[in-house]
Amino acid sequence: MCRHLGYLGPAVSVGGMLTRGDHSLVVQSWAPSDMRCDAVANADGFGAAWWDATPGVRDAAVHVSAMPAWGDPTIAGTLAHVRSDAVLAAVRSATSGMPVTATASAPFVDGPWAFSHNGVVRGWPQTLSPLAADVPVEDLLRLPAATDSAGLWAVVRHRLRNDEPTSVLRSVIADLDREAPGSRLNLLLGDGTTLWATTVHHSLSVLTADGSVVIASEPLDGDPRWVAVADRCIVVATRDGAQVTPL
Repeated sequence: MCRHLGYLGPAVSVGGMLTRGDHSLVVQSWAPSDMRCDAVANADGFGAAWWDATPGVRDAAVHVSAMPAWGDPTIAGTLAHVRSDAVLAAVRSATSGMPVTATASAPFVDGPWAFSHNGVVRGWPQTLSPLAADVPVEDLLRLPAATDSAGLWAVVRHRLRNDEPTSVLRSVIADLDREAPGSRLNLLLGDGTTLWATTVHHSLSVLTADGSVVIASEPLDGDPRWVAVADRCIVVATRDGAQVTPL
């Protein structure tokens, strides 16, 4: 259910980041190698968020599409000419019964935040309701799509108003472990300077090299410096490196 990546480092082409490596995110949209679910492709849309390098301007910009990543000319066109020192991107495999629209594609953004969910919330929407009870009604009415990932984003965004990201992701996963056991919850959050990622029943790897860090559902190439992240861990990464701790 979806693949995603986050990048921090010297400025790169956003489109180039999506096509980087012989097992790039675009390749993973049609030929993933470690899905750990019944899906065989990620053909239900894609998105990319990036941050302006201008000092004092760190709100995330985003492009989302309902097209398969391999067929959208924006990647080799417009996005190839956009450069940023921070990128968060995802390709989507929609859960059965959920809509395939551009607004359902991650990343979801608000101010400096960009968010992606690789997985599924079991028993949605009933199991997500207890977590959403504290979210303002206005936020729920403005959900970008009627999906578990968009609802999860509303919960995460609301909690970020009162707590720091590591605690927020830990609390959300703990709550869903109780309300929706068996959910797959690889979450990826970024603010342009830091990336936070979790592993719950899905794959994730980290590459730290040459003043940059890449977090990806699957390694983008055969570089031996890729390190697989164990299940039920949280990764906190900056341009200086990544720290992995158990959830």
